[in-house]
Amino acid sequence: MRQPRNLPGRPGARRFRSVRTTPALAHHARMKRLIAFDLDGTLAASKQAIDPDMALLLTRLLDRGAVAVISGGDWPQFTAQLVDHLPPEADFSRLWLLPTSGTKLYRFAGEWRCIEAETLSPVERAHVIAAMERVVNGAGLAAEPAWGARIEDRISQITLSALGQQAPAAAKAAWDPDRHRREALRAALAPLLPGFAVRIGGSTSIDVTRAGTDKAWGMRQLAKSAALSLDDMLFVGDALYPGGNDAAVRAAGIACIAVRDIADTRLVLTTLVLSGWA
Repeated sequence: MRQPRNLPGRPGARRFRSVRTTPALAHHARMKRLIAFDLDGTLAASKQAIDPDMALLLTRLLDRGAVAVISGGDWPQFTAQLVDHLPPEADFSRLWLLPTSGTKLYRFAGEWRCIEAETLSPVERAHVIAAMERVVNGAGLAAEPAWGARIEDRISQITLSALGQQAPAAAKAAWDPDRHRREALRAALAPLLPGFAVRIGGSTSIDVTRAGTDKAWGMRQLAKSAALSLDDMLFVGDALYPGGNDAAVRAAGIACIAVRDIADTRLVLTTLVLSGWA
C-alpha cells in the first residue's frame, strides 16, 4: 500500500516485533470501534508534549473513528501534552479524554468539559497524603534532590512523584530504569492504604485511587458513555506489566497491545492509518 503524503515514515521492522506483525495488527484492529492509548511513555515522553508526527497520526486516526487517551495525569497535563498540540482540523468530537487514570471523563462541545468524575473525599485524600509522606521519609527520598512537590492532590487521584512534579526527563529516566525503586515504594505504600488501589504510574511515580477506580473502571465508564462494549475497544500502552497502571485494562478482558516506547506507538498508529482502520 502506498504511504500517504506527509505521513511520518515507519520505524524499522525489528522494533515492531515487540507489538505485532503489521497484517495481524491491521486485522485485529479492523474489528474494533475505538482505539485507546496511554499517554506518558506511549504517546509522549513523561510530561512532555506529543511530537508533530504523533499529532498528525492521531489526527489521521480521528478521521477514521473514535480515539481515547487515558492517563494518570490531571487535565492541565492533558492540555499541555496533548490537546494544545493537535491541529485545528482534528475531529475533537471523536476524541474521549480520561485524566487521573480514568476517574475523570472529558468531552468537547465547543470547549472541553468534564462530564464525569469519581472524586475522593477530603478525609480520603488526607489519609493517602499522610501515608505517602510516611513512605517518602521512610525511603529516604526527602534527602534526595526534588523538582517541585513530590505529592500532588488531583482530587480523584493522589500521585507520588519521587523526584517532584517538574523533574527533568533525563533525571526521571535515570532514576529507576528497572522499576525496582517504584516497586519498593508501591510495596511500602499498599499496606498503609487498604481500600485503595496503589499502582506504578509514570517513570518515577505511584498513583493512588479508591479501590476499583483504576484504568479498567475508566474504560468501562467510557464504554457506557460511548455506547460500546469492551470487545469494541483496543488499548495501547507501555505499562501492561503486573503492577503497572495499564495492567488493569488487560485484566478486564479488553484487547491490548503492549508497546515499549513512543517509537512502537508511532508504528502502531502508522499501521492503523495505512490499513484503513474503521
